[in-house]
Amino acid sequence: MSRLRQRAVLTGCALAALLTLVGLLVTGAGVDPHVWLGGLAIAFLVFLAVLDPWLHRRRAAGLATEQNLDAAAKALATALHLQWAEECTARKLTERGDLLDLHWTATELDVSDRPAAPPGHSDGVVGAFERQPHHRIVVIGEPGSGKSTVAMLLTIGLLDRYLDGAVPVLLPLSTWDPAVEDVRTWMTRRLYEDHPALRNTELYGSYAADLLVEQRRVFPILDGLDEIPQAQRAEAVQRINRAFPVKSPLVITSRIDEFVDTVSRVGAVPGADVVELHPLDLEEVAAYLRAGADPVKAAGWEPIFLHLRAEPEGHLAEVLSVPLMVWLASTVYGTGVGEPSELLDRTRFADQKAIEDHLADSLVERVFGNVDTAYQAHASQAWPRDQARRWLGFLARQMRDQGVRELGWWDLRRSVGNAWLALLGALAVGSIGGFGVGWLMAYAGTPGIAPLTGLIAGAVVAVAALTASSRAFRARTAKPRLGVWRSLVVTSGTIGTATGLVFGALYGLSAGLVVGLGLAVATALRFATASSTELTHPSSPQWTMARDRMAVWTGSLVLGVVFGAAAAMVFGVHQSGMIGLGLSSGLLLGFALSVLHLRWWWFTVARIWLAARMRLPWELMVFLDDARKLGVLRQAGACYQFRHALVQDRLADKPVARGIGLIPRATPSRR
Repeated sequence: MSRLRQRAVLTGCALAALLTLVGLLVTGAGVDPHVWLGGLAIAFLVFLAVLDPWLHRRRAAGLATEQNLDAAAKALATALHLQWAEECTARKLTERGDLLDLHWTATELDVSDRPAAPPGHSDGVVGAFERQPHHRIVVIGEPGSGKSTVAMLLTIGLLDRYLDGAVPVLLPLSTWDPAVEDVRTWMTRRLYEDHPALRNTELYGSYAADLLVEQRRVFPILDGLDEIPQAQRAEAVQRINRAFPVKSPLVITSRIDEFVDTVSRVGAVPGADVVELHPLDLEEVAAYLRAGADPVKAAGWEPIFLHLRAEPEGHLAEVLSVPLMVWLASTVYGTGVGEPSELLDRTRFADQKAIEDHLADSLVERVFGNVDTAYQAHASQAWPRDQARRWLGFLARQMRDQGVRELGWWDLRRSVGNAWLALLGALAVGSIGGFGVGWLMAYAGTPGIAPLTGLIAGAVVAVAALTASSRAFRARTAKPRLGVWRSLVVTSGTIGTATGLVFGALYGLSAGLVVGLGLAVATALRFATASSTELTHPSSPQWTMARDRMAVWTGSLVLGVVFGAAAAMVFGVHQSGMIGLGLSSGLLLGFALSVLHLRWWWFTVARIWLAARMRLPWELMVFLDDARKLGVLRQAGACYQFRHALVQDRLADKPVARGIGLIPRATPSRR
């Protein structure tokens, strides 16, 4: 549905609700309410028929045309540019002084079928990519050497100058299972998940994301080949090579040992330059650490700099030649807690791993519970250190146990278990819906059947919730359907007519007309709000959740108004108590019906359950956003990731108090 059509539907729904309420006032002036409401219902259905995209399905539901795909590619490039520009700002990579100079040369390892590539630097990554004959590069390096940062800088650099052609899409390979789906199928799925507006058949035609991938209007920047399990890594490279042959643009990042092992089994990535990131120059490290500290804190680094010059091959020098460790050290000791000179203690830090583990562990210890750090990062509050460590450890262990590196808020349900969550959610929403119906019936002149009616309504809603929560149902509804039940006017008219007939038989024609019209309006509203038109809007956890919440409260409010108006029709406009009862019952039933197919409801049930058991904070989304501001998490589209796999792994391995359990997906940062 186009934005203009969506706004027209929303305006029409608001106008229909307003005219229904006006009808309550004019009936006392001699206007027949049946004629008023009947005419309004017919006019509303005609209005929907004019706007119904399904009635134009020959044009809208056909395969995406060249013009559709051109528009989709440009809108996608805009959304991705905004998304990664915001993430670069959040990671403080937009200012020259905040970015370490990552440099590479052609690897000396026998893993490429091309001549040696020229050396390069992170600020020239776009030029290096464009000079490569086939635009194919593999970036390898040790853990924390900056591979993911290079991939992100390349993505934002290409999007900065994008005019037309293939759109670069940065994707974490940790979310792909080569044994389950082809790489292009996976890319298509991720495009639909991260950019649901690509399902908008009116704007972009059918199968827009499928065709963008199939026609190579997008090309992958695949981050983290080493995150794929070893047993599947060779198959993954073979699938990538088949899907993206020599003349197709391609970027892959990987740790060195994992890439060498894979190439030894399946051969090189055809036509790709393989470049290797090198350790940082220690003088540059010193300049970076000085620049990131005030004069007092900068003085605390001088013993470290003297040690590095004296022992350039020592353990500490090895650690601080890695970009991730330099960033960790700057962040940890930039909080004003602790002195960098403690790293010179050879008893505590006997080897390189001890120093790395200390810096990774200290990240959470130093940035949480610190009022000054929270203020500087614009966090909502200084979260208690011990609780923050426990909550993040819970998430890290869940991700480790599920073998994922990304945390999508909708995946929180996995932490409770599908069966248990479905039961909790169905009982809660069934009780809400059943109580709303039973409450209304008890005071609407039919108290004898109120308990039975409420029980039946609650059971129906609960069964619908169980069905909506099932994996098979979610799989069936994952792709757009183009049948008659996707018709705005048919769906709204059928639901409104069926419900209106029931209420009309029980409470009279006026009540039936009001309720039927109201449910038709509610259905049309849900249809309009569920239609994504904002492809150019950058994806984020807050934005995707806000869309679900808007659908819930819109549906609840409409049904509340409808039932309130019906009560006024049945009992008279002066019966304020019954009108209030109708409004309250409608809100309850509207909420129950609105949340059935929305991820927000299942997230809310899981969040409340886990917060009640002290596994996670009550304000989970606020906490995650603050963790991102403090540098512990990063954002990739609608998902969160830990800043680096090392941080996640250390949190997952940390012992915690009993009762701390398991959740979802991430990929490294300054790899």
